[in-house]
Amino acid sequence: MLRNMLRSMGVTLHRSMILQIAVLAGFWAVGEATVRLTHLPLPGGIVGMVVVLTLLGTGHIRPAVVRRGAGWLLAEMLLFFVPAVMAILDHGELMGLVGLKIAAVILAGTVMVMGGTALTVDLCYRWRMRASAPEAGHAA
Repeated sequence: MLRNMLRSMGVTLHRSMILQIAVLAGFWAVGEATVRLTHLPLPGGIVGMVVVLTLLGTGHIRPAVVRRGAGWLLAEMLLFFVPAVMAILDHGELMGLVGLKIAAVILAGTVMVMGGTALTVDLCYRWRMRASAPEAGHAA
């Protein structure tokens, strides 16, 4: 009976975007609580997403559990930036030299993150190809 109930809940979770968003928000809340309790110098959302990534990587959570909710959040990401744009309008000093300095830092940071990500993906791809190459030699 418990197994059927859990299976039914799993099917509902896989189909419901709102429940998936709630699951992601729950991970954010867990990350936020962890940061507050341990006084980590990190945002709670980052800690929560590391937990989600760890659970996905270890297979404790299947990607289908959060796919639709995460997809919707990513598709509507622009909505999360509207408050930041409104803050710029309230602070005219951001339209001058200070704003250019901030834009340069954001641009440099973005380039560094993208470059670091590309390098990491490339190194992992090469490592994976190197690790699978000896297996191909034994099959022949």
